[in-house]
This record gives sequence, structure tokens and C-alpha cells, in this order.
Amino acid sequence: MIVTRFAPSPTGALHLGHAYAALTAEAAAREAGGRFLLRIEDIDRTRCRPAFVAGLLADLAWLGLRWEQPVRVQSEHFAEYQAALDQLAARGLLYPCFCTRKDIAAAATAPHGPEGLIYPGICRGLSATERAERIATGQPYALRLDMGAACRAVGALVWHDRLAGAVTARPERFGDVVLARKDCPASYHLAVTFDDAGQGVTLVTRGEDLFAATDLHRLLQALFGWPVPEYAHHPLLRGPDGRRLAKRDGARTLWSLREAGYGPGEVRQMAGAH
Repeated sequence: MIVTRFAPSPTGALHLGHAYAALTAEAAAREAGGRFLLRIEDIDRTRCRPAFVAGLLADLAWLGLRWEQPVRVQSEHFAEYQAALDQLAARGLLYPCFCTRKDIAAAATAPHGPEGLIYPGICRGLSATERAERIATGQPYALRLDMGAACRAVGALVWHDRLAGAVTARPERFGDVVLARKDCPASYHLAVTFDDAGQGVTLVTRGEDLFAATDLHRLLQALFGWPVPEYAHHPLLRGPDGRRLAKRDGARTLWSLREAGYGPGEVRQMAGAH
């Protein structure tokens, strides 16, 4: 059975791009007689707000979407993500990094990866004693995946996209990615992959901007022995200027369209979904 999900982050109001993504996921499940899930990805506790959660639930219901209960809320599951991090640490695949952004920028000589500068491995070689001493003094740190060791542990990996076909994963392009910080107990990459596996998601529909990230998610699936879903990375909705619709650029919200008198059917049509 096909299981899809829509997983917004409540850092602002939903816009037409979100509507398109939600309707695409719901349609994929509905047309196959499958299940459609909703997940609230609120691991960023500095930007996520309860009011935005209430707003997106109202917007999605107004659009006519129906999802299974209960809705998974990521901030309620930090202990589960920590247990997964502990597993990686026990295998020697995770290490604390005490570098600031300035430290990394000053030391970086490698090219950019999908998420910016590739971390140059400054803290990878610290001894266990030095790591413990720095942590004991209260020095802030992030937890990074030892990418080289992780890739050697799993070997070659492939994942499948409905549009692109078979894709050879190249997670090494990300370098030693951060999987947790003090202010964010689990990264997007860890939490989303953990949740897709735990919720039995079989088809991940999401924007093409996350295509490269799937290489990293495939690595995490292999490290933990999690099932591998099929993917469908769809084009992003763009405004008249050709730029992708985004909260930070003031994309017109579903709430504002409702207030302007548009009906659910009109907004669904505007989003280009079926």
C-alpha cells in the first residue's frame, strides 16, 4: 500500500507552493487507494510557533485535505532522535564539533557541497580526552557524521525517483554533516528520515530542491537498516519573476487568498494540483 505524507515546518503561513506539495502527496495516496499522513516538522524551536501550526491545519482542512490521525509532531520525539544519535556514536560514526561558522570559513579549502562549504574536518581528529574536556567546560558543539567512515560502512547506494529513475547516491558531497546542535536536538536530515521509516512512508513526494538531500537520506537509511521509500521530486511553483515561492520573499499566503474571497477549488486550481 502506498503511504505518502506532507510535512510542513510551522515557521510561517502556508502559500501556494505548500498547497501544491500537500495536494500532490494526497493525490498520490488517494489515486492508489493508499494512506495520506500529516507531520509537523517543528524541530527548529526558535522559529516554529503554535499559531503557525493552528493556521496550517486550518488551511489544509479548508482546501479539503483529509489525513490520518494522529498527526506526528517532531518536537514530541526528541528522545527518539537522541537514541538514534547514540547508536551512531556507539559505532564511532559521530563526533562533537566545536567550530564556529567563522572557524569553518577560515579553514575551508574544499569546494562547496549541496549545503554550502564542506566542513574541513577540523574536529574529526580530536582525542576522546580532548573532546570530553571541552564538553565539560561547557563549550558549545554540534554533532557531525563522519562521512568517510559512514560511506565505507555501507558501500555503494542507489535510490529511485519516479521522474529521474535510478539514482546513484553520492552523500560524500555533503562532507561531515551536522546531525544535531544544542539548540536543535536533531537535524532535518535525521528527523525526516527517522520519521519516514517509523511511519511507514513508501512514497516521498517533495520539491526538486531536496533532490540532492536524498543521497544523504539514503545513507542514513542504510546505516540504520531502515526501509527505502520511492521518491517523486516535483517542480517548484514559481512567481512571475521566475523565483520559487518562499515564505521569506512574502509569497501570497493561503490565508490571504481566503480573506480575498477565493474558494478552495479556485486555490487548488491556482496551485496547479489535481
